[in-house]
Amino acid sequence: MKITLIGPTYPFRGGIAHYTTLLTHHLRQHHDVRLISYLKQYPKWLYPGNTAMDPSPDESALRIECDRVLTPMNPLTWWRAFRMIQRDNPDLLLLQWWTPFWSPMLFVLTRLVHRHTNVRILFLCHHVIAPDGGMFDWYLARRILWRGHAFIVMSEEDFALLRRALPWARIKGVTHPPYDVFSRTPLPRADARARLGLNADDPVLLFFGFIRRYKGLRHLIRALPLVRQHIPARLLIVGEFWEDDRPYRSLVRELGLDDVVHFHSEYVPNEQIAVYFSACDAVVLPYLEATQSGVAQLAIGFEKPMIATSVGGMPETIHDGETGLIVPPGDSVALADAIVRFFREGLAEPFAQNIRVARERDSWMPLVRLIEELAEPSAAHAEQPAPQTASPRVL
Repeated sequence: MKITLIGPTYPFRGGIAHYTTLLTHHLRQHHDVRLISYLKQYPKWLYPGNTAMDPSPDESALRIECDRVLTPMNPLTWWRAFRMIQRDNPDLLLLQWWTPFWSPMLFVLTRLVHRHTNVRILFLCHHVIAPDGGMFDWYLARRILWRGHAFIVMSEEDFALLRRALPWARIKGVTHPPYDVFSRTPLPRADARARLGLNADDPVLLFFGFIRRYKGLRHLIRALPLVRQHIPARLLIVGEFWEDDRPYRSLVRELGLDDVVHFHSEYVPNEQIAVYFSACDAVVLPYLEATQSGVAQLAIGFEKPMIATSVGGMPETIHDGETGLIVPPGDSVALADAIVRFFREGLAEPFAQNIRVARERDSWMPLVRLIEELAEPSAAHAEQPAPQTASPRVL
């Protein structure tokens, strides 16, 4: 099958770029895939980080052949991308949806493809509505997504949202595959901790990734004094702040946690990710809103148990009592109780064993097979959109 996929890849950074790269790699093992990527991505005024480029010097695992064509603010590049699609005449155009920023470009591309080709369009929806989105995001999502012939979502919540927006749509669900490319050379825990100046025997928690309001870091910091009444835990806060970091640092000082909370407030190059995940006992995701999390997929890749909140697709990825613990969002007391339970009951090893099994099951191949399935019109959708009420297949 001939496929055209549009999305960011190295040297752009972040979970979507990693997802695009790994998906392209796995699809190319079975199909002819052209990846159309970007010359530029977000403008500086919209991007809160220091740079839009991945600083990793060792990019070999993420370097992949692609056509760098698109600039979101330049409609001429949209036309160039369409002409490539038109010339190739692929069986399937794979488009990714996660932020309304891409709406103008996707509106034009999908309109041109519908009018001038017979190419089927499949949307991979990382978020139907971004965690910090509003009604305008909802409006834009409906305006763009209705042109898709089929859709893949990664949580029950997104399935329900998309079914509400497009009652006729052909929607399937799949578990977000693990990001195991960074865990191929894990470090011994003692070595990783020595690099970070941590004691070999201290209980260590990790909060990893871009720091934004909806990720609930404040509630984790407030939980830590309650945890330390029972367990001498330390917390690594690793990632670039997308908001003012001073309130977080002030809260740490107010709670007397300066000696046990370690800030590493910068984007982590790919070859250093293993240091932090190898050093920790568990990854904490205290999110207030979410659909899925690339950080959870990194943790699965490193076979690290997670303590997370019951938002979006988190309970579908993290099975409570098997691969991690799930607590209500915004509840520091419940979060502290779960952390204490994790250490007191020695759950690290049994959870890691269960993650090992889940990682094999939730590989990239179920996603590849689902794309192959949706590339073919079903009998119910071959002529025109028709209502569908079946539940998603979450693998």
